[in-house]
This record gives sequence, C-alpha cells and structure tokens, in this order.
Amino acid sequence: MGDIALFSSFGLDYVFRWLHFLAGVTWIGLLYYFNFVQGEYFKEAEAAHRSGAIQKLVPRALWWFRWAAMFTFLTGVGLLAFRHQGLTYDITIGATLGTLMFLNVWLIIWPNQKIVIASATQVAEGGEALPEAAASAPKAALASRTNTLFSLPMLFFMGSSTHMSNGLVGDASTVGLGVILLIIAALQVNGIVGKQGPMTTVNGVIGSGFALTVVLYGVMAVL
Repeated sequence: MGDIALFSSFGLDYVFRWLHFLAGVTWIGLLYYFNFVQGEYFKEAEAAHRSGAIQKLVPRALWWFRWAAMFTFLTGVGLLAFRHQGLTYDITIGATLGTLMFLNVWLIIWPNQKIVIASATQVAEGGEALPEAAASAPKAALASRTNTLFSLPMLFFMGSSTHMSNGLVGDASTVGLGVILLIIAALQVNGIVGKQGPMTTVNGVIGSGFALTVVLYGVMAVL
C-alpha cells in the first residue's frame, strides 16, 4: 500500500488549511451578518423587538462568532508553524490583520456586548439599564466596523500568499512592510479610541475596505 497522504506533512498542512477555511468562513460570515444585516435591522426595529433580539438572538450569534474567531486564529497559528520557512510579505500582512481582528473580538467586541446583553435583560425584567451599556455599544460597534474594514485586505493578502507565485509582493522591501504595519496600527488605534467616520454606513465600510486594500498593496508596490 502507498503512504496515506493525509498523514504526511503536506496532508497535515492541508487539514489545518481546511479547518482554517471552515472556521474563517463562519467567523467572517457572522461578521458581515452583524454589520450588513443585524445592525441595519436594529436601526429600524421597534424597541421591544430589538430588546428581544439582543437577549435571545445576539448571544447565540456571538457564541459562534467568537469561537469561530478563536478556531480561525489557532489553526492559522498551526499553518504558520508548518510554513515558517516559506512566509511571504503577503502572509505577514494578512496574519497581522487577522490577529488584530481576533483580539478585537475577544478583548473589545465580546466584553462590551456582554454588558449590552446584560443591560437589555435587566431592563426586560423590570430593572434599570446598566450605566456602562451606553458607552459599551459604540465601542463594540467601532471595533466591529474596524474588523470589517480589515477583513477585505486580510482576505486579499491571505489569498495572494498561496495563489500567486511568491505572493503579490514577494520582492517588496522591509520599508514598505514597515509603512503598512504603521498604517494598520493607526487604524487599530482608531478602532479602539477613535470614530467610525466613513465606516458608519454599510457602503462606507465596504468602500473603505476596498480602498485600504488598494493603499496597502500600492505601498508595497512602490516601496
């Protein structure tokens, strides 16, 4: 009998890649649901309907959302371990964006959403809204919008790292990479303490995501 390819180093690399894709589709799909569907519905929904959704729908969606993010991150780390000698600038950019998105989920979005859910539940039971809930909702929304912004270039560079020979920016300079990381860092800081700006609308965040992808690739191409 021949070797079972699945248990070779290439097979394990593929299994991690498959699990990474599966978790990533779940994570990013829910990210887009929150930003493109649920958020727009909440703007128009009656208070009682919105409260009911926050108490019963949102916690379920957030469970899948945060654990899909965790599994995407962990399988991504596994893939990087397999490919530590073949890392490209593309995968470095994509992995940086993905890691920040993962941290935003667990350190900003989920903690603040827990407060919003607890407040809505308390009000529904006849109590008072939690004072911190008013500030928590915008914090979670800003981080979620930032993750949506990051998702477009993240997917672009993750894909090019594998499906383009040596990546789209395989021969770029460390200067270009440094400038890109500074741009990403500035946007991440804004995602923590800044404002949504053009990302306030669905069209705005989608357009900003495409624009950011072009800018990051342009920096690498020029520098």
